[in-house]
Amino acid sequence: MSLIRVQQVSIAFGPTTILDKVSLTIEAGARMALVGRNGEGKSTLLKIIAGQLTPDAGDVVTRSGVKAAYLPQAVPTDFEGSIFEVVASGLDTIGTVLGQFHIQSQRLAEGHETTESGRPLIDSLADLQDKIDSNDGWSLIQVVEQTLSKMQLDPDTDVQSLSGGMKRRVVLARALVTKPDVLLLDEPTNHLDIGAVAWLEKHLTTLKCALIFVTHDRKFLDSVANHICEIDRGNLTEWPSGFAAYRINKAQALEVEAQQNALFDKKLAQEEVWIRQGIKARRTRNEGRVRALKKLRDQHAARRKVVGKANMSVNQAENSGKIVFETDELSFSHGDKNIIAPLSTVIMRDDSIGIIGPNGCGKSTLVKLLVGELTPTSGSVYSGTQLEVAYYDQLRAALDPKLSAADNVSGGRDTVEVNGVARHIMSYMQDFLFEPSRARAPITALSGGEMGRLMLAKLFLKPSNLIVLDEPSNDLDIETLELLESLIGDYKGTVILISHDRQLLENVVTRSFVYQGNGRFIDVAGSYDDFERERANSKTLKPVFETSTQLQPAGGSQTAASKDSAAASKDQTTAAPKKLTYAETLELEKLPADINNLEGKIAAVHEEMNGANFYADKVAADKKIQESADLQKELDTLFERWEALEARQ
Repeated sequence: MSLIRVQQVSIAFGPTTILDKVSLTIEAGARMALVGRNGEGKSTLLKIIAGQLTPDAGDVVTRSGVKAAYLPQAVPTDFEGSIFEVVASGLDTIGTVLGQFHIQSQRLAEGHETTESGRPLIDSLADLQDKIDSNDGWSLIQVVEQTLSKMQLDPDTDVQSLSGGMKRRVVLARALVTKPDVLLLDEPTNHLDIGAVAWLEKHLTTLKCALIFVTHDRKFLDSVANHICEIDRGNLTEWPSGFAAYRINKAQALEVEAQQNALFDKKLAQEEVWIRQGIKARRTRNEGRVRALKKLRDQHAARRKVVGKANMSVNQAENSGKIVFETDELSFSHGDKNIIAPLSTVIMRDDSIGIIGPNGCGKSTLVKLLVGELTPTSGSVYSGTQLEVAYYDQLRAALDPKLSAADNVSGGRDTVEVNGVARHIMSYMQDFLFEPSRARAPITALSGGEMGRLMLAKLFLKPSNLIVLDEPSNDLDIETLELLESLIGDYKGTVILISHDRQLLENVVTRSFVYQGNGRFIDVAGSYDDFERERANSKTLKPVFETSTQLQPAGGSQTAASKDSAAASKDQTTAAPKKLTYAETLELEKLPADINNLEGKIAAVHEEMNGANFYADKVAADKKIQESADLQKELDTLFERWEALEARQ
């Protein structure tokens, strides 16, 4: 059943056509991934489907009654209040009432007698209850609470105190409480650590709504997508398969395209030779053949070439000493908070080290202690001889917003030196897929992916024997990520990598410093997947991201209230389920009859829809179709409730 149809949609920004007569049908139950190079129009298409952007031509047709929810790429910053209030606000007017009721109930439980405005709490709650009664809001409170429970969110935590990853989880919960038919996600894994990404993968595969999303996380694509939609040079091609099969089929399609282009170019060259023959040939020239040649020329001019691959290389310095870093009881504290617990280890030349842990656990702090940007609270760091460090900063502090992209790389010079050879800056920038117009643009005009490539272009000019990469995979497309992997693999030096990209870690890392809580990192062989396999057979190793499901403020510290709520949340998840109340026991006994009754209603509606004259009255038919959908949603809710109560019983 089609929910949304994109019909011949086109849009251009300036002289560049981003989408050229694109068509797409979103079916119920689909899990569709939009893939393509940075700047190809994936986010643009999502915004068009969500109704946030109007195309230059074409239409987006949404079936009557279909509800879509859209999560933008950027983390929203305008939400205020508790998590419960923000999530409930997705339910429009009644959601605001539910949020107020939750807050007033909390105040009453805390012993307050009046609202913040001075009105008696009992009166305020009575008014709110009347509004909830009249809008069937009690069932919606249950929906909000169930969603928060599934997503491990504390309803009373202030949203402004959360990290970027936790805010994205709150926004996702806000979308899910509306029970959308279509969920649109733009880079949902951005700002999430590995544990949160793994949780999101599992959660999305259990949803009953259609899903269309954009991501460059290859493992996420493999786990979630069952239908690939590729945007390439303005065109959209559908591949009804998972990501692994798409990669194989795409490579074959590009090979066929190259062969067809070669044959086309050969024919065009032959016709160009013919048209330029002497006087005798011109007198007998076939005008039909001339028109055909003109058409070939037009087709060749209109052809959009495949975007090239980046051609990155690293300026190598002389080898460092055999020992790169040696730490002795290295630790770092901020106030009373222990960021890095005592760590003793040795990093050798040519090691590829992965630093793995949840957001805010101290990974970047550990790197800054090693390279000397921070002074340890106690312990020591020994740095080896002849170290030449190239440092990729996730905050991109090394870029000057006042300069163009090229000037940021070259320092204003016309040439740069790459492994002893002088090259013009524009030629070097093209290795990183910057056309001259983009290379001359101010960096404030660049996309996230372009900023990532620019940082790499600047970084790799510095002669080095130690590369430190702090979240290099953010915003990079899949092709550039794979080239970066290859480059790191061939690098003649030491690599320290902080990343949440599981595939990048798996392909690059030979040792890992894995976070185990309370500032403690342990040194293990292999990457994250190797650690997880080892942990499965160990009684002492802890899950890396056990704490990522707890709510932590963005700065990494917790207030006393949030600590208590986190502890309470942990207790709730580990404690045995509460027994059913008397009312819930009666509800459970009644549910089978309610389900049978609802299934009978659905069967009767379906029988009407199968009638020969059902579509004679379009208005009545649409109403009946919507009634069927509403009844099915109600049935799904009853089944979920039945399963939940049965599990607790």
